[in-house]
Amino acid sequence: MNLGGKPSGRFSGRAQDPLPEHRAAQPGKDTALHLLLDHQGRVLEVHGAQRFGVQPVSGADATRLLLDYLVPGSTQALEGAPADWLGHSLDLDFQCTGGSVLHTRGWVQPHADGWLLQLLDISDLRREGQQAHNRELCMQLSLSLARQLRLCSMARLPQVTQESLQRIGEQWQVPCIALALREEGQPDWSLFSVYQAPGAAHLWEVGQSLGSALDSLSGSRHSGQAAANEQPFQFRNLLGATDGLCMPYHDQRGLSAWLLLGFSTRPALMRESDWSHVCAALAGPLLERLREQQQAEHRERVQALEGLLGTGWWEWSTATEQVQLAPQLAENLSAPHTPLTCKAWLALFHPADRDELSIRFDELIEHGKDLMVVARLDLPQNAGQAQWYRIQGQAVGTGSQRRIVGFMLDVSEIKRQQLQATAAHARLDNLIASSPAVIYVQRYEKGALVPAFFSASLQPLLGWTLAESQGAGLIEWIHPDDREQYFDRTRQLLRFGSARRRYRLRDSQGNYHWLLDEAKLLRDDLGLPIEAVGLWLDVTEATETTERVKRSEERYRVLVEDSPAMICRYLPDLTLTFGNQPLAAYLECTPQALPGVNLGSWLSTEQRAEFMQRIAQLTGSSHLRV
Repeated sequence: MNLGGKPSGRFSGRAQDPLPEHRAAQPGKDTALHLLLDHQGRVLEVHGAQRFGVQPVSGADATRLLLDYLVPGSTQALEGAPADWLGHSLDLDFQCTGGSVLHTRGWVQPHADGWLLQLLDISDLRREGQQAHNRELCMQLSLSLARQLRLCSMARLPQVTQESLQRIGEQWQVPCIALALREEGQPDWSLFSVYQAPGAAHLWEVGQSLGSALDSLSGSRHSGQAAANEQPFQFRNLLGATDGLCMPYHDQRGLSAWLLLGFSTRPALMRESDWSHVCAALAGPLLERLREQQQAEHRERVQALEGLLGTGWWEWSTATEQVQLAPQLAENLSAPHTPLTCKAWLALFHPADRDELSIRFDELIEHGKDLMVVARLDLPQNAGQAQWYRIQGQAVGTGSQRRIVGFMLDVSEIKRQQLQATAAHARLDNLIASSPAVIYVQRYEKGALVPAFFSASLQPLLGWTLAESQGAGLIEWIHPDDREQYFDRTRQLLRFGSARRRYRLRDSQGNYHWLLDEAKLLRDDLGLPIEAVGLWLDVTEATETTERVKRSEERYRVLVEDSPAMICRYLPDLTLTFGNQPLAAYLECTPQALPGVNLGSWLSTEQRAEFMQRIAQLTGSSHLRV
């Protein structure tokens, strides 16, 4: 800086009274540092040194050179004697007490027998310049990091992120840097990438879970001292005993990332706003790439699912009045990938289902009523089995944001199984209806078996319906003398899983029928009862016939027992199988002892031979008389 002759003329007018104004000046009013030098550059007097922190020289050190006051390496502007400095702007850095540096700018002027060096403090200007330069470097580095993260492949994204952290650490001498992310839907934070300078403390590692410790910082910027005072435990767990900074990154989804910085010496020129720009330049592109990858993977999964299930979305555009089909769905339907008119879309379906689909679709568009129709595709006659689709749709949004969206799902296999099951049920119903047995199902409810189904043969057999069997109706049908058997049948069925009983059941006309009840209990995979399945077989005629036979046998037994004649039955070898009381009395034994007795033991040899010969001559029309 060249000031010309003006200042020289001002100071030369006061040769007899050197610097009287400076000696009288108060520290608060004089903002300059004044040094009086001799012709060799030795400092004779210093004014303002105490205010700026420059140690004044006195006694034996009074003849120290000006160079001795300056910081080493900043003396290039003082080559030669003070006379050589005249007319030049001098930027000098003074060593102050406490190790600080005073940055000054000034000029030298003749004064009496020496020279006057007048200096102004430009530390703020120098610091602002350095900060501006640092911000420019910060901006350039941020742009470079963002560009690399956006252009690298997904396979190299973790490596490029780690290299970016290394560049940040080397640029501002930060020994430990980490980037923490939180996966979507997860409550905990984890470290995606970590940089640690050689020899630095091992604070973090890749993949380390931080839990919810960062949430306690409330998403605000925290320096080491502020965070240590506010959340000492959480901050000490994150950064240990080192000085540090936790920088949050917010995007449209809220708090999405944290940049963790562990300092050995905090960079003086980096403000928190600068670190915030660095964090945004690093986390923003990284999150975009990760989310793009997630969306791509989601699309691939959806496409694979649509291909496997034969499904896909569709959307009706109210502006163009056309239907847009998902690419996979359009391929499955053999339809063009371009939007279809409503008429062209309906033409894809069978005429038998087209009218219903058209009506339901109009109700969805005009009234917002949800659409759910199962329809067949219109295939050529020789195309084989029919293809069935379940078509669903709904209106979302309101006003200008209203959209008609839905999906189509291939349900051909389900529909074929339903048709086969319907045909099988029809055949089974016909078989059951023509069967004399009644098939029933009893549902298990809290230890009781409740009627849930009766085959159609119940009506012609008993004249009852399922509704009439609810509550205590079934118990009332059972004959009072047989109800204990029914209760025992239920207990045995629940205990052992099967039961067989015979009891009487009253029909709607008041007549009782003998039924053979056979049932089996069905259980789930845990062994708990679900339902009982069984049948009732009408055995009234057989039971009554058996009863008549038993009554006839009883009458015959009474007749034989009461007869005065000796009556017996015996085998061809004369072994008795039955004998009445008169015979037993004749043979002097009880009737119970007669079976097994041989009549031949009571006959002589001649009588036995004659008796056996006569038995051999017996025929159906010739009887033996004894």
